[in-house]
Amino acid sequence: MRKKIFIGLGALLLACSLPLSGTIAASTEERFSDVPSSKHFAEAVNDLAERKIIGGYPDGTFKPGNSITRGQAAAIIAKMTDLDTSNVKNPGFKDVSTANGYYKAIAALAEKSIISGYGDGRYGPNDPITRAQMASIIVKAFDLPRYDFTSYKSPFVDVKRGTGHDPSIISIYRLGITGGTTPETFSPNSPITRGQAAKMLKATEEAKSQIVTVRASDFGWEEFKMFDSNHEDTGLYHAVVGSDKPMGSTADKIHLVPLKEGEGTFQVALVYSGNPDKKYYRKYYAHVKEVDGKLKLTLEETQDFLTTPAILDVRGKKQVQNISLATMDGKELSDNVAFRKCISFSPSDCRESDATDSEGKYYNIRFGIDEPGRYIATVRFEDGEEVRYGIEAVSLTPHFYYSIRTLEERPTASVDLGATYDIGKHVLPKDAEQIATVTRDAGTNVFHAVGKKKGSFNIKLPDHNKTDLLGIGVHVQTLGPIINVQIYEEIDTHM
Repeated sequence: MRKKIFIGLGALLLACSLPLSGTIAASTEERFSDVPSSKHFAEAVNDLAERKIIGGYPDGTFKPGNSITRGQAAAIIAKMTDLDTSNVKNPGFKDVSTANGYYKAIAALAEKSIISGYGDGRYGPNDPITRAQMASIIVKAFDLPRYDFTSYKSPFVDVKRGTGHDPSIISIYRLGITGGTTPETFSPNSPITRGQAAKMLKATEEAKSQIVTVRASDFGWEEFKMFDSNHEDTGLYHAVVGSDKPMGSTADKIHLVPLKEGEGTFQVALVYSGNPDKKYYRKYYAHVKEVDGKLKLTLEETQDFLTTPAILDVRGKKQVQNISLATMDGKELSDNVAFRKCISFSPSDCRESDATDSEGKYYNIRFGIDEPGRYIATVRFEDGEEVRYGIEAVSLTPHFYYSIRTLEERPTASVDLGATYDIGKHVLPKDAEQIATVTRDAGTNVFHAVGKKKGSFNIKLPDHNKTDLLGIGVHVQTLGPIINVQIYEEIDTHM
């Protein structure tokens, strides 16, 4: 039975009343007279008020269009993220004394590098917080994925790369936490309103609850050297690399953001590839399902390898009629292997159906290999020709797919240099006969090679016409009993 590992995120503990305005909190039964249900932020305002996260005014209003201050925002987010404010270090802001009502929250957030002040040493606790500033605080405080600004184009004309808060704005937009003030503008320097803040904070909680964060420290590692998300459907989830280090230069965490239902794979490693020791890598199946109207992503640890296509080059040959498959030690596996026809060597050309070009031709065929090992595929073409191909499938941890090598059997090859060259007697280099036997038809420039073992050599040819001919190249490849020989003309391309 495969061991299942479910990685989840616990709900944030949200307690204690903290009015956005700094006034009396609303009771759990209270509904604000100026927040009708038709407002886009009404559900968020009422939910947070019931949970005593925010409050209204004594007259029963919420005043959703009023702005909130940087100090108020710090206090709210410190409560929502359950930060310890009992023993804080003085952040040294000259306008935030220990007597300030928001001092502990500001100090706690500053110590975690979630907030910072202005360049002149002030924090500005009474300044209205802007939409851009709120985006950055939310991304840091809730440990949200930070999308690469270069990979995800900003839809907002007023959010340019390198303006400070741009990565955070792109992140909360990609996560569906908030949109812009218009389809094309975010208004980053505009103060955020109480209604907008409530909706943004509620949406952040919901987005956060769906995100799975995998940390290198979970496995006793300092960082990830490699990660991959080779799921069949690349739209299943986003894998966003991040860092818990102050400078963000070390890839020590990966956020997985589910996008739609389905199954795929995910793997991480401390080494790039090739080390079979499980302590250096982890492989998972990724399952995304909708639960109570929300997408839930779980990871199931596995050591499985997935079926990997073996690609056989059939260019220049007739239509394939049949393929049989056996192991190299003689065990018959199938006398009729299912295969696909492809017009290029790109996997995308063969995903859904057999592919041919405008003339009905195809360049390669492929079929699945389920186990590591060495195989011989015998391909029968419509003209009666049979060609054997050697196939080698090697487990390459930490990947899900085998490393596949294929080799067409061609034990002999010929090259005709034509009548252009006046070639004298050729001389083989030392030990060439161990690699291949080379012969020449009498009175011609036709050379033949019969392969013996893996290797390469070059034959220099005397050309009395002083043309660009340099010689003949011979290249022999082997895969078990399969031998492939190439013999080709070498010319001086600099003449």
